[in-house]
Amino acid sequence: MSKRTIVSLPGDGIGRTVLEETIRVLDAAEFEADYVEGDIGWDFWRTEGNPLPQRTIDLLEKHKIALFGAITSKPKDEAFEELAPELQEKGLVYSSPIVGLRQHFNLDICLRPCRTYKGNPLNFIRRGPGGVIEEPEVDVAIFRQNTEGLYGGVEWSDPPEIVHEALMTHPKFVKNFGKTPKEELSVSTRIFTKKSTERILRAAFEHAKKYGYKSVTVCEKPNVIRETSGMMYKMAQQMQKADFPEIELWNTNIDAQMMWLTKNPENYGVIVAGNMFGDIVSDGFAGLIGGLGFACSAQYNPDSGIAVFEPTHGSAPKYADYETSIVNPIAMIESSCMMLDFIDENEIAKKIRKAVADVIAEGKVRTYDMQKMPGRADVIEKGAASTAEMADAIIAKL
Repeated sequence: MSKRTIVSLPGDGIGRTVLEETIRVLDAAEFEADYVEGDIGWDFWRTEGNPLPQRTIDLLEKHKIALFGAITSKPKDEAFEELAPELQEKGLVYSSPIVGLRQHFNLDICLRPCRTYKGNPLNFIRRGPGGVIEEPEVDVAIFRQNTEGLYGGVEWSDPPEIVHEALMTHPKFVKNFGKTPKEELSVSTRIFTKKSTERILRAAFEHAKKYGYKSVTVCEKPNVIRETSGMMYKMAQQMQKADFPEIELWNTNIDAQMMWLTKNPENYGVIVAGNMFGDIVSDGFAGLIGGLGFACSAQYNPDSGIAVFEPTHGSAPKYADYETSIVNPIAMIESSCMMLDFIDENEIAKKIRKAVADVIAEGKVRTYDMQKMPGRADVIEKGAASTAEMADAIIAKL
């Protein structure tokens, strides 16, 4: 059987470090692949005016599967200032390359699992009856619609006249904003389509059915955002009744959900939400299992088979400058396990996950975050494991 080719997208900051260590783990687990590196991120914005060059899109079009490290994104004015001088007169505007990948390939389904590792000192604990310390086991799969909603990119400052005229046809806009000068307005849209909403809901229900979760929770705000959140919940009701009657359908508001996740996180199974609320609730649950150093994700298009796997943490550029890397590579390693599952290399994924779990349970090798240290360069001499040492420990368990 020929080797599979994986597109490697290191990106910015610590992205390259965690991706390199992950590939070491994959090699040790005897996953046979060739890795071809794609150009993406801040350096290509500064030097080419494009953080997602066409050559990188072509690579993913050809090979389908990518491991992605992290990117740096900065506000509009800062991004412009860092652009090469010869490019500053060309009217270029920075946009996130990972969002660009999602929209170009319609990677509209994003899965972010959050599972407790036994022995992780960062696990969420609470007080039970009589002051007993409880450590509930979290096992939540969050499905986030990845291409629409507030991250759809349809927005304006000082909107064009035709847009302003359309907004003025809405009585609530006239009442609340009709007297505001157009040049003082900034407008971001929140667009849901039935097709994409149906896809993310079905993916959530099918995942619940396949893996034995008892419930699917729609986490939106239909009592206030009636058209978009309301449409998602109504479609979920119809789908559950017609196709998944054995799975309970729950409905929570995003604000209340953020409170409940620290009261009874073990009650939730699969959660599904639009882009912004899915981002929020997945970070919230990630905090219960140790933070972003443990938060993995997959984003994929089930029709084309194109998929990108990435940790949900950022590029943390200050850590990238340390002589010895201190960051936790587990989120990237877990993301690679999601990739292995996606391409039906389940046994290798299982082997790596067990090695990770064994290292955490043993407790001898812990990165700075697991030791609750501030992220400074001197944590290694204080007993924290480096990025490479954590990867070494996982490889040893393999």
